Amino acid sequence: MTGQLCWIPKFSSKGKLALHLRLESFHPWKPYTAFPGLCVPDYRIPGGSQGWATSQKLLQAGWTIISTQQAQGSFVGVASALRNRPMSSLINLFDDDELAA
Repeated sequence: MTGQLCWIPKFSSKGKLALHLRLESFHPWKPYTAFPGLCVPDYRIPGGSQGWATSQKLLQAGWTIISTQQAQGSFVGVASALRNRPMSSLINLFDDDELAA
């Protein structure tokens, strides 16, 4: 299995980057920790990047690295696509399980 990886700022982290993954280019980016079967333990280096060891493993396995700028551009594309959709069509984007959570 191959996918894409990218370094994206963590929410409210003052710009500190963390590894994010997606299995297909049309999937949303998720933190690498959301894929326990793909993760390897982080190196114990003070101030080290979260996910560095996992990124090395995945790059050796043939994964593609995407620039932070490209990945952030995909967020803008999704937001603009959703902005002009009627609310009824947005509700259908989610599974019932997700709405119940």
